[in-house]
Amino acid sequence: MTIDTKHDDLQSLRIDRSAGPPEGVGSPWARRYIVIGISVVVLLGLGTLGYRLFGGDAPEVEVTRASVESSEIGGTILSATGYVVAHHKISVNSKVTGRVKWIGVEKGDKVKEGQVLVRLEDDEFRAQYNQARGSADSARAYVEELEHGSRPEEIAQTQHNLDEARATLVNDKLTLDRTRQLFSQGVLSKQALDDATAKYEADQQRVNSLEKVAQLSKLGPRAEEIARAKGALAQAEGQAAYAKSLLDATIIRAPVNGTILDRTAEKGELIISQLAAGSVVTLADLNDIQADLDIAQDDFSKLGPHTKAVVTVDAFPDLKWNGVIAEISPEANRQKATVEVKVQILNPDSHLRPEMNTTVHFLADENKNVGNQPTGAFVPSAAVRDAGGSKFVLIAYDGKAMKRNVKIISQRSGGFLVNGLNGGEDVITTAPPTLKDGDKIKIKGQS
Repeated sequence: MTIDTKHDDLQSLRIDRSAGPPEGVGSPWARRYIVIGISVVVLLGLGTLGYRLFGGDAPEVEVTRASVESSEIGGTILSATGYVVAHHKISVNSKVTGRVKWIGVEKGDKVKEGQVLVRLEDDEFRAQYNQARGSADSARAYVEELEHGSRPEEIAQTQHNLDEARATLVNDKLTLDRTRQLFSQGVLSKQALDDATAKYEADQQRVNSLEKVAQLSKLGPRAEEIARAKGALAQAEGQAAYAKSLLDATIIRAPVNGTILDRTAEKGELIISQLAAGSVVTLADLNDIQADLDIAQDDFSKLGPHTKAVVTVDAFPDLKWNGVIAEISPEANRQKATVEVKVQILNPDSHLRPEMNTTVHFLADENKNVGNQPTGAFVPSAAVRDAGGSKFVLIAYDGKAMKRNVKIISQRSGGFLVNGLNGGEDVITTAPPTLKDGDKIKIKGQS
């Protein structure tokens, strides 16, 4: 009885698989549907991401066309870029510290040598000069007095004093003799004799002194005294000259003919002498200008000390000026591997201004026949990339980025002249930093 009961109980616990899925969210079938739905959503997301990464959604890039640069100058052996510079650029400074009272030039004004540019306040310097000049005048008058000696009136007065003293001495001698005789007779006392003797001796000393004075008045001052006075005069004149130079320095003049390139002082501004702050204007002679270039050491052998050239500037590409090498630096630049060369522009005009970008075409000797040859391709600075010191560009071709190694010939305004391109290539200028050779791209603005 007991065994049958347990068998019935086990039969009641078996699952009837023929029946449909049980109802309710917590049932196993409901959980299975939820897991399947989540998996489908995740797979769809991964598929979308993979399509975006690998399926043709390429990054947009900006391109520009590399342009071929050919020399239009017959017989060109080398072209280089640089800047127009003044041969002699002068910063006019102040010798004295003072406040600007007046300034009479503006940037771009043409001035002549000696023209007044700036005036400083000069009251203090003028007072010092007047004081020094007065001391010099006093010392000069004293020297003249010594050199001229005593005046006739002074000599006559000295002689009169001497004659008077001699007459007094003669009278004193007579008095002394009478006093001595009367003393011997007992008429006068010993005190009276002593008084007469003392007076006679004193007057005798006075006569001797006046004789020396009269002699010196006739001879004039000693040479040593005149020399000492002349030394004092030279010192006073030197101080006066120095004070005058400081007074003159309050007027700042143009040292040469030229054009004002910069004006760094204003009225009321304090100028400090002998310092960079003391610079008031900068000027240069724009009829004497040069092109300053850095020539790569690989190309330096093509040039000679007086190689002729044709100069152009970016601002006026249709104009040309003749030039010749005027200066070659005695040492090279180690960091840039270049040599500085300056080309004198022989026929400058008002179109040329310092710091303009310039291109110089160096010409072959007249006995050499060198035809026009391409000098390279121009690409913007943003297109040139660096990989371990090697330069390269990425070009857009058939929807992909392609790497091209290049060699920089020279730097130009806004870019570089390079070897390694034929010209006409679409050079990538703006792109993600991770873009590499072979990556798919999309050119901005193209469908």
